[in-house]
Formats: sequence, structure tokens, C-alpha cells
Amino acid sequence: MSPATPAPESGGAALELLVHGVGGATPQDMLDDPRTVRITGDRTAAMHRRAEDVDAEDHPERYAARPVPEAYVWSNLTSGDGARALWLLLLPFMVANLAHWMRPPGRGRPGLVRTYGVLVRLVALTLTVLLTAAACEVALDLTAWQCAASAACSAEYSWLGFLSEARGGWWSAPGRRLALAALVPTLLVGLLWYLSNRTWSAYEAQRPPTGYDDPVAAPGVATGPAPVTEGSADTESADRGDDGPGPVELRPALGRPGFWYGRRLVARLRAAHTAAGFLTVAAALATATARHDAATPGAGSFLGRALQAAVAVLALLVLWVVCRRGRSERRLDLRVERTLVSWLPGLSLAVLGLSALYAGWSRPGWASGGALPGNAAFGGLTLAQGGLVVALGVVAVLLQRPRRDARTALRGLGGPAVAMLACALAGVMSGGVAQRVADWLDGPATPGMGDGGPRISPPVLLSWQASVIPVLLLLLLVPAVLLAVRTVLAGRRLRAQVEADYEAAGEPDPVRTGQIAAGRARASLTDSAPVLVGVVSGATLLLGAGSVAGAWASGNVPGRAFDGAHPAIASLATVTQAIGSWMIGFGFLLFVTWGRRAYRDASARRTIGILWDVGTFWPRAAHPFAPPCYAERAVPDLTWRMSSWTRGTGGRLVISGHSQGSVLAAAAVWQLPPATRGRVALLTYGSPLERLYGRWFPAYFGPEALRSLNRTVHCWSNLYRATDPIGGPVRVPAEGGRPAVDAAVLLDPVAYGRTRAHPLPEPILGHSDYQADPAFAHRRGALLDRLPPAVPHQREPNESTDQGSSGRSSG
Repeated sequence: MSPATPAPESGGAALELLVHGVGGATPQDMLDDPRTVRITGDRTAAMHRRAEDVDAEDHPERYAARPVPEAYVWSNLTSGDGARALWLLLLPFMVANLAHWMRPPGRGRPGLVRTYGVLVRLVALTLTVLLTAAACEVALDLTAWQCAASAACSAEYSWLGFLSEARGGWWSAPGRRLALAALVPTLLVGLLWYLSNRTWSAYEAQRPPTGYDDPVAAPGVATGPAPVTEGSADTESADRGDDGPGPVELRPALGRPGFWYGRRLVARLRAAHTAAGFLTVAAALATATARHDAATPGAGSFLGRALQAAVAVLALLVLWVVCRRGRSERRLDLRVERTLVSWLPGLSLAVLGLSALYAGWSRPGWASGGALPGNAAFGGLTLAQGGLVVALGVVAVLLQRPRRDARTALRGLGGPAVAMLACALAGVMSGGVAQRVADWLDGPATPGMGDGGPRISPPVLLSWQASVIPVLLLLLLVPAVLLAVRTVLAGRRLRAQVEADYEAAGEPDPVRTGQIAAGRARASLTDSAPVLVGVVSGATLLLGAGSVAGAWASGNVPGRAFDGAHPAIASLATVTQAIGSWMIGFGFLLFVTWGRRAYRDASARRTIGILWDVGTFWPRAAHPFAPPCYAERAVPDLTWRMSSWTRGTGGRLVISGHSQGSVLAAAAVWQLPPATRGRVALLTYGSPLERLYGRWFPAYFGPEALRSLNRTVHCWSNLYRATDPIGGPVRVPAEGGRPAVDAAVLLDPVAYGRTRAHPLPEPILGHSDYQADPAFAHRRGALLDRLPPAVPHQREPNESTDQGSSGRSSG
């Protein structure tokens, strides 16, 4: 229950628009009233009011002494139903998309900014190819090529009987087996295309408000210099070539009209990635068949070379589409993609169909044996990913060098490190599927060892990559132990500070002091995340390079590569391969298990939804198959609501955001026209704006961007606690007559021991329930008092009366 709020006594009508944070909230909890009404929106995202406040605009006299409360509930955008939990399988795509937004600021260096975006998009493209190649490995190589050719394997699994080479049926020909198995990866690519297209329509097709694009600030409101953004007018020449030269808009990147509407880019990338998936399947079919036909020159050999050439030409076209142009943010891009891009998936599918027909021709004497020709592509993909990540790191260093900020995560290398994690996750998931299927088909044998089974084995590289996982986990133990020890020591050091903070509470209680100090120490672990990410990424890069070298040098799995070596080394290689094979498969099964559990368990669905609250805030700028961006729906919703209130009533407005809601609130305020921003106050609490977004996304939430936000909004106040592991100070100092944004750090708990006002022990709240602190009500009232008085407004005859306000925010 929130405390009584002393509201301002003057200033006219005011709206308090509340935006909840991660994990979601109900309108009843946010408004602290069981009777709420949805006044606008739908079941996915909507504005709610108390039933008694529905007609607030028609009776402004009731709200002379208090704001109208209104809650924006957006939780269903990320965690609404069980099917969305399966988006966990798209985690590598989401992580790669995050790397795009993690670049350092690059004002005045458009070439480097563009290069950074191209490199991230190429990394994302390799992930699509890797996923499709893994599906081809399972369906074409392990099942149709190896198992169906083995009498022992096909006899073990009766559903493979019609493909069995030993039975000699029509489908037993290797090419026909491959053509039939190609349906599996083809359907997977088609499913990804469908989901990307469907989620765009459901989540991201909300056009931002138009008519607010005047770059001239209102009197007394400074816009400040804008961070360089790929695709904007001042950074990408392709945009100027398409649209002609135009004035450069001096506004923050998140305030540009097209930032939250990436329709054209997503359509272009979706076409390119879909085509890349189809071409990967076509290459697998054409390569295996052409390898056989090369021994007998003729029509078959010519057709094989022609199909391979067609695949290569279309692959180059895909690369051109991906590299040619990035985001266009300086304007709302409503155009449809060109015919070439629109037809690219269809042409690739046609080549895939021709490859399947080519493979299905009768070829007497063709028998499958060993691994499917062409599976060495996994090594090429791994090398390409490593090279792209290294190049991305070089570009990030060049971008970061002119403006070094000690708070930036990994000194500007956060993007390359996260891109490396995306590749590692994709490798674990794709390799895990291949290892599990091979282990299933191989019976009791370890994949690739051939001991006691039908010798069904995945590519050698996948076994090497699995073998380095135990080594990686051992390396992670060192920083994990160091962080645990440091947290314990920090808790002991903080005891004196806790006792000083609660000095007026009386006699210290060692147990209570220890609990509070430990809570503060654990909350500080969040600031150590860059160290862990850097260690994991660096170790993954080095171990990945070692696995490629080992696979190519030995040509055998680790358990066989060290035959003849010292017994201890040979045993260690065998053990790491067996453990790694089990662990990489277990990692994939863990994702599937979480997805299945989320179908049945609402609490698990809520927990999984929290992951997407953070990971899917950003638009799909690098990977079109990533989970959809909920902010492309939420930010226009909030912008429209604030604009409609100020235009419809002439009143004041404070937008109050908790946790991730504070990030949405800031993004929506940036989208407002300068005149509207001058009537808006911003209240953030438990906010990751600087602690997470400012450090990891410096080009968009860095120090200059946050200072610019403070200058453009009428007033801003931020609340935080030392025990909060997510929220923190925004570190915007006082300037130009404006006070510092951060309030004094809130004490948590509010009472040290038992008092008359608090007869029972108060809990340590951490990230939740900021409204329980009296400072919350005081700061909200102060913000409303600082806003200019309401401007008298003549209601238009056709103007809607169901506009609303907000109340209590979620914890």
C-alpha cells in the first residue's frame, strides 16, 4: 500500500502516467484499486484508470489538488502466453542484435559507424547459416546419409526402413534420401520467415506520431548534439543518395522519427536471411551430388556446376543486400522494398527445388559412406565468425579512442564481446542438437568414437567444440570465486557505513547490520558483469580457435586424435570429449525444457518473460529472426498518450517509470516535440538507465545523451537504493540552473529496527516497492509543483473524452 501523497495545491490539471518495470504488473496493483477500467489500448498493451477517474477530463475541478492516476500495462508484449517462451530458442539472434546497439559513440566518424553496423549484420547472417547448417547436419548427414546407409542403424529405427540402403527401395538412393530430408531445414527456414513477418505485424507495425519532426527546440529547451547513428542523414551516404541532401537534425538518436519504425530494414534483412537459409540447404544438396557426378563428366556434372554457380551468385547477392544499407532513422521510412530484394527468397527457393530434383535423379552405383561431403563448412563458419568478431573489436576500439569514458563496459568492447557470446550460444545450440541426435542414433557409443555402435558421427569440429566446454567452465570458476570472496569482504567493510547511516536508530544490531551490508554487497555484483562477459568472450574466442586448429590438424575427434600420446593426456582428451558431448546436449535440452515448462507454469512464463524485457527492448537492426522489439509498440503508445493529454487538456504531466519502465519513459519523452517536452516531468526509480544502458549502450544512453535528456525535459528526478541490483544513479550533475537529477540514496530498509511507526521489522526491498518510501511521494509532488501551470484549452467537438492518467507503479 502506497503512503498518502501530499499533492500540489496549484497548477491546474495534472496527469501521472505510470509505467511498470520488468516482470509486469496488474493495473489493480499499479493504481492501488481493485476497480480499474481500460480506457484505451487492447489486451496486449493498454492504459488503465480507476473506475472513479474515467471521466476526469469532464470534471477538472475534482483534481485541483491531486493528479489523475493512469497506468500503462505492457507486460503482455513480452510474457503474455506460453508460446513466447519458445523464443528462448532464438536467444543467439537476440544477443547478436544487442551487439549492434552496443557500439561506442561515433560522432563525426560515419565510415567507422557504418563499418561497425555491416560487421554486426554479417555476424548475424552467419548465425542464420549456422542454424540451417545444423538442421542439415541432423536431417541430411546423420539421418539420411549415415544412418540410412547403415544396416544396423536403419534396422534399429523402423521409421527409417523405407530409406534403408540395404532394402533397395525407391527412396534408398542417396540423392533421393537427401532431397527428402531437405524438407526439414527448408521448413525450419520457412517457419522463421513466418514468425518474423507475423511478429512484425503484431508488435512493431505501430507508426510513431507524425507531425512532430520540427528540429527547432522550444525556447529554453536545448537539443544538444546527436550521437551518430548508422542510417541517419549525417552518417550514411546511401540515405542521401536515395532521398537527396537535407538538413541534419540535431537531436538524440532515440528522438529521431524513424528510430522506432524499422519496417524497411527488417523487410530487407528478412528477405536476405531467408534466402541465405534456402541457399544453405541448396548448397548441401548440390555439393554432395556434384561431388559424385564429378567422377563421370557429362550432363550431370555440368548441371551440378551450374547449380553451384547459381548458389554462389545468389549468395553474393545476399551479402550485397545485407551490407548495402543500414537503418534509416532520420525520417519515417514507409516505402516498400525493391523488387530484387522481394524476389530474393523466391529465387533461392527455386534454386533449392532444382537442387532437390538434380539430387533425385537415378544414379546406379551411388552409395553413401562416411560423412556427407561439404560438412567442412562448419569450420569455415567458425573462422568467419572469429574473424568478424576480431574486426568488430578493432572498429570498436577506433570509435572509442577519441572519447574514453571510464564507465563504458569493457572500454567500448562490449559489442564485440556480446557478438562472440552470440556465436558461442549458437554453437552450443547447433552442436548440442547434432551431438544429441548422433548419440541417439549411435546407441551406447560416444559420437565419433565408433566403440560399440553403428559409427554415426557428427563433424569432427563439433566434437572438438564440445570438448572445450569443460575447460571453459573451469576457467570461469576463477573469476566466480574471486567475485564471491570480494562480495563477502565488501559486506564486512560496509558494516561501518550501515551503522553510520542508521546512527539515529539507537543501539546497533550485528545481525541486522550484517543483513543490510550483505544486501548492498550483493547488489554491487551487477557492476562486475563486464568482467565476466569479457572473460567468457575472450576464453571462447581462444578456445574456439584452438578447436578449429585441432580438428583440422588431426582430422579426428579429440578421443582419437591423441591415440599414442601419454596415457594421461589420452585419457584427459577422452574424458573431456565425453563430458563435453553430454554437456553441450544438456545445454540444448535445458532450453527446450524451459520452453515446455513455460507452457504449463505461469510463474515460469513470467520469469522467462523478464529475460525478454531486457533483451528485446531494441529494434531488430541486425537479425530479423530475433524476438520482436516490444518498444516499437510501447514507445509510440506512450508518446501518443502524452501528446494527446497535453494537447487535449493543456495540463501538466509527470511520467513515472520503474526499472525497465523508466527506459521506455525516457525513450518516449525523447520522441516528443520540444513544446510538449516542456510540459512533462520525468520520475525514474530503480532505473537501469545509466547502470546498464549507459554503460553497455554508450552511443544511445551515454553521459552526453542523458545530460541532453535532462536539458530537454522540463524536470527530472531519479530515486535509487544501494541494495538495488538493477537500478542506480543516472549521474547527471547540476548544470544550467537545473539541479542534479539523482536524489540522495534511499535507505533500505526504511527503518533499522522496531519503532512506533514500524512495530514489525521492515524488509529489505531492493528493487521493488519504491512507493513505500516517503521520499517517493515527496519527489513526485515536487516535480508537479515545478511544472508550469495548465494552459486553458478549448475542447474540440470531436475530441475524445476517454483520455486518462496514472497512479501507483509496480515494483
